[in-house]
Amino acid sequence: MELTTLILFCSISYTLVYSMAADTIRQNQTIKDGETIISAGGEFELGFFRSGSSTNRYLGIWYKKISNGTVVWVANRETPLKNTLGVVTIHSKGIALLMSNESDAIIWSVNTSRFMKNPSVQLLDTGNLVLRDEDHGIKNVENIWQSFDHPADTMLPGMKFGIDLVTGINRYYTSWKSADDPSSGSFTYRLDSSGFPQFILWKDSVIWSRFGPWIGSRYRGIPNYNSSGYYKYTSVFSEKEIFSQFDLINKSSATMRVVLTPSGEAKILAWNDHQQIWVVYLTQQVTDCDHYGSCGANGICSINKTPRCECLRGFVPKSPNKWKAVDWSDGCVRKTNLVCGTEEGFVKYSGVKLPDTRRSWYNMTINLQECEKLCLENCSCTAYANADVRSGGHGCVFWFRDLIDIRDHIEDGQDIYVRMPSSELVKSERSRSRRQIKIFIISGVLTLVVIGTLTLFLFGLMSLYVACKKRKQQLEENLKLTSGIVDFNETDGEDMELPLFEFERIANATSNFSNDNKLGHGGYGPVYKGMLEDGQEIAVKRLSSNSSQGLDEFKNEVSFIAKLQHRNLVTLLGCCIEKGERILIYEYMANKSLDLFIFDEKIRNTMDWLKRYNIINGIARGLLYLHQDSKLRIIHRDLKASNILLDHEMNPKISDFGMARSFGANETEASTSRVVGTYGYMSPEYAVDGQFSVKSDVYSFGVLLIEIVTGMKNRLFCHPGHSLNLLGHAWICYNEERLLQLIDGMILESSNQNEAFRFLQIGLLCVQHDPKDRPDMSQVVLMLSSNMKLAQPKQPGFYMERYLFEVDHSLSKPNLSSSNDLTSTSNELTITDFLPRQ
Repeated sequence: MELTTLILFCSISYTLVYSMAADTIRQNQTIKDGETIISAGGEFELGFFRSGSSTNRYLGIWYKKISNGTVVWVANRETPLKNTLGVVTIHSKGIALLMSNESDAIIWSVNTSRFMKNPSVQLLDTGNLVLRDEDHGIKNVENIWQSFDHPADTMLPGMKFGIDLVTGINRYYTSWKSADDPSSGSFTYRLDSSGFPQFILWKDSVIWSRFGPWIGSRYRGIPNYNSSGYYKYTSVFSEKEIFSQFDLINKSSATMRVVLTPSGEAKILAWNDHQQIWVVYLTQQVTDCDHYGSCGANGICSINKTPRCECLRGFVPKSPNKWKAVDWSDGCVRKTNLVCGTEEGFVKYSGVKLPDTRRSWYNMTINLQECEKLCLENCSCTAYANADVRSGGHGCVFWFRDLIDIRDHIEDGQDIYVRMPSSELVKSERSRSRRQIKIFIISGVLTLVVIGTLTLFLFGLMSLYVACKKRKQQLEENLKLTSGIVDFNETDGEDMELPLFEFERIANATSNFSNDNKLGHGGYGPVYKGMLEDGQEIAVKRLSSNSSQGLDEFKNEVSFIAKLQHRNLVTLLGCCIEKGERILIYEYMANKSLDLFIFDEKIRNTMDWLKRYNIINGIARGLLYLHQDSKLRIIHRDLKASNILLDHEMNPKISDFGMARSFGANETEASTSRVVGTYGYMSPEYAVDGQFSVKSDVYSFGVLLIEIVTGMKNRLFCHPGHSLNLLGHAWICYNEERLLQLIDGMILESSNQNEAFRFLQIGLLCVQHDPKDRPDMSQVVLMLSSNMKLAQPKQPGFYMERYLFEVDHSLSKPNLSSSNDLTSTSNELTITDFLPRQ
């Protein structure tokens, strides 16, 4: 591996710093070829390197004192420099790697949404490259960007491996393609939080192996996880972060790192100073039983048995002939189907690796007995297990489908309880006798207790009923509450605390709701700008008297937003329900809503590609949090440009949760007779049949993405050659390879055309007619942030004709009329109760 020096140019008036010590590049200074390589505390160096016999050159970080040439991070691993030198510039928006002979050709960049007055870059002695905005009046400077959040194939001590649920950053590792090729290889190791958190090793788009899940202090099933005298793992599972972190116990005694090899092995390597080589300290080996789903659904793998696969009790091979031929991929099916409501029970398996938890549901507050009761009451529940095994166990994980990827006889195995029909439950006479004795004793005790406490219980129940009824009446009648907390317990069964603002305080902040302070008007009512006594700017949304929305939407928005914390979701500061008012108080968004920027001919000039790129990615991360990473699993149902607010740094924040709905653990879709939303953004299955799911939000996101790139509205789009909407026009342009005609002229000069084409294709994938064809938001975020190959989109929904929906309030049903006649199609839609929001 050939290492070369780093050529750096500083932008005027900015300083580039690469060490905690002093290596500083000041105005008009350069580090030229042959002089030096930028270092950090003597531990690491940053520069350009050439790997193997390839002529491709990369910007990377490697060890300085030991193992010179061991690269631990690569910036431009997918876009190498070819036959030219590189130039690194630091500017007010971030970092850029350019070709020295083509200054406008960006090879790699770090772009932030904030303007930095005095940007600096440092290579810390931990190997972490950080971008900061230096303010000499502030001692603790915030890291705006760091390489530790964007690993390559190496985990260094101090790195976090997992998800920041607030920022949306997902730190995962991807192997090199080969020992001499640092581009992304086949294997990716990442934390999955779509259900109960677990680590998954992917080979391309297929799960290769699975480790975990979380058991209370760490992740179970990871071989060689136990700490040694040299290193330790720290694991965190909270509402803000889910991660595991590798650290050295004594940093001066050993140099170690974790590497994901091109063959998919996770190895802990230690530097042998005497032999001057890296030695394998531990390997996370993948045996036959560790290959994902090797025994199929409802099968269990035992590495010490022959054959190693067998069906769980009460199950038989789905394909007996293939099973005899040692092909277990089809798995097992039940001998006797479950019949909900009958005397079903559970079979306990001990010492196993729990099955795949991606579609599981969990509750960390209940005990094992409550787990069993809840699982029996839910006809879809197939198994349960303790979520936290510490102190005898608490919390519960529930499965609702086939049990996949169970392994038996592991050192840190766990107990799982699999649901069985009564015919499969093996009960000895002795166990029946013990059960009868227990029931007899309990019945006798209960009889005595009930006689003595029945009166007290009834009295307490009546008192509770009166208190709850009174509190509900107070809320519904909007009586003034004297405490500073509003309890929305009726909304979803959980205590929800939110600061309550006095009406007089809000009136003073908005100059008595003056028209001069009015920001706009939505389906809920007018929105005003205000300023509190302490100088904090706020946005006040006031329910209007003629609004179709009311208490349900008010409570809905309060209960959802108050529980959600993400940088791409609007922050709810409090509410007011005095004097018959229903007022919501939010953080103030200086740049108002996205539609004002992308649909206004003049303002759109300020929306270059970088801003639109960051807005698209921010919306995607916020939506991913709602669908997957938040504990509520929210379907927004009204995602549109006017519901995307922009702060003073143009960071997007999803707002307006009045129409949102939460899904239970075993729910994937729901239906309603009251269709709400905005025409032009609604998916076909929702607008026509009232069926909504995460895929209906994906459809809305796809429409919004295409609108942002094109600068045109889907619903109001007009074309002289046809009567299609924007989606239909985009579909034609894609098939005829004329996507360049779609891109907003305002961004052509500031964008990479291929990147804009890619985003349009992603948008078309999101708006496909069949929900099953649309990607979920985790796939969308991955497609937006990587160069992975994209599928070919199919026909979009709602693109052939325009329809005008007119609500006949006397009939509570819409009249449907076509504004354009097309001979190529004829659609007849029937909607029970269509209530569009403008």
